[in-house]
Amino acid sequence: MRAQAVDSSTYERIWEVIGQIPCGKVANYGQIARIAGLGQRARLVGYALHSAPDELELPWHRVINAQGKISFPKGSARYRRQRGLLEAEGLVFIGDRVSFNTYRWIPDTDDWPEEYLEPEKHY
Repeated sequence: MRAQAVDSSTYERIWEVIGQIPCGKVANYGQIARIAGLGQRARLVGYALHSAPDELELPWHRVINAQGKISFPKGSARYRRQRGLLEAEGLVFIGDRVSFNTYRWIPDTDDWPEEYLEPEKHY
């Protein structure tokens, strides 16, 4: 499957959302897509993270999958780095998962542009 062309403003919206995730909290790819007004395009969030310039200094490590797991292969250097960064922020893993009930970021969306927000959904 070929990746669709995406204009830079879409990635910028995703990066802006990710940049808001506070220390000690996490969000999943689908949650970020929904907050950014991109519906079910969770994979696009992954592409945006992969394409992000280093100078943005995004808290990329605070983005995990919908099961509460790190998406990198378990035991890989990138997995260990992400887990270490999250643990340094106080997140506790149970096995290879974090609890969304405890650590999920729930943004205050009152100040966000309307186009970034979809109708509230449970996630």
